[in-house]
Parts: sequence; C-alpha cells; structure tokens
Amino acid sequence: MTAAIEVENLSKRFGRAEVLRDVSLRVEPGEYLGLVGVNGAGKTTLIKSLLDFSRPDGGTIRICGVTYTHAAARAPLAFLPERFVAPGFATGRDFLAYMARLYGPGFMWAGLDEVLAVLDLDAGALARPVRTLSKGMAQKLGLLACLLSGRRLLVLDEPFSGLDPKARALLKRHLLNARKDGTTVFFSSHALADVEALCDRIAVLHAGRLAFCGPLAAFRRHFDATTVEDAYLRCVS
Repeated sequence: MTAAIEVENLSKRFGRAEVLRDVSLRVEPGEYLGLVGVNGAGKTTLIKSLLDFSRPDGGTIRICGVTYTHAAARAPLAFLPERFVAPGFATGRDFLAYMARLYGPGFMWAGLDEVLAVLDLDAGALARPVRTLSKGMAQKLGLLACLLSGRRLLVLDEPFSGLDPKARALLKRHLLNARKDGTTVFFSSHALADVEALCDRIAVLHAGRLAFCGPLAAFRRHFDATTVEDAYLRCVS
C-alpha cells in the first residue's frame, strides 16, 4: 500500500548545525502519527521539508507516492502551520472564502456550523477582522479551514496551541470520529497526553535523529515504563 507520507534518510543543515540526520518514517493511510520532541529537536523543520518550504540536504520525501517537490504532492492534504497567522485586515469569513477557492470544490461549506461547534467558536467571530481575534480564536480559524478542506490527509504543526480546555476536548473527539472516515493525521505536539489520546504511533525526534517510532504500547515496553511520559523522559535522557 502506498504510504500517505514517506520520508527516507532526510537530512537538513543550517550552516554548521545539523538539524535533521537520516530521518526515516512512514505514515500509513488512515493512521494517526504524533511527532514529539524537545524545543529545537527538528519537528517544524521536518514538516517544512515535507511541504517543500525548506529544501533538505539529503533524502527523499513522497506524499501519496508523489515526490514532495511536485505541486501535485500537496493536493491531497491540508496544512496548519505552527504559527498560524491569517491576514489581519480580512474577516474570518473572508479568510475562509479565500481558502475555499484554494481547496476547490471539495471545501465543505455545508459543514461550517458543525465544525464551528466542534471548535467552540461563535459564528459571529467570522464577521470580525482577524486582527481583533485572540490567539486561541485565530488558531480555531486556521483549524476551521483545515477541517472544512475536504482533504483526507491533515498535516498539523502544534494544532492544540492556544486552545482552551473545552476546544481541545471537542477537537480530539472530532478527530477520533474522523478516523472512521479514513482521515490520516500527522501532527506535532508538546502535549504527550494529546498524542496518547489520538495516535496509533508516536515518533520521537531528539537531537535531529528519530529516537523512536512505533505504537505507544511498544514505546512504553521499549523503555520499561508504565506511562508514555516516563518512556519519553527515558528516551530523551
């Protein structure tokens, strides 16, 4: 079966700093994979390389079998960056209309009310200029566009950042339900609890290398730990 995402021997340098070293991982169709690591471990660089925002120094990347440098490789996915910033002059609805044009006819306007409820975002916020929204509300706007995109592959860099506890819980519930429809999710997170609640497998980046990639139960066994948190501490120590 063709992988949703396939990374082989990926390396990336910034000057003398080797940020990624021979990183290889696969995300299978319908799988949820959580990418974790300390600050500076290379998570965002890996995601930027995946989307051709940062050209790696070595290795290969394929998305649904297509080399990442081809525009067609990004057609199956929706992306939320780590520091999502929509144009401040636009209203929330203007931003969604722009994203709908980019995503094309698959954009699910009919699901707007449902996804607003999932994110606990009042519809009135869409009439406001983005610059007036709080960090959490702006994050919800970015997530709203991704969840309405109609794409089956979601690449999300710190998607829970800035969300209040209610929105976090509702979003996790929504993503768990989306799994039944064949959605694939690859996301980075600093919250191990979110990874544990959602993911089939965990990938740990540490000092630019992939220190572990596998099921959560195997992660705990490998590091002789009873919790994911303890396994993680042993993995990066």
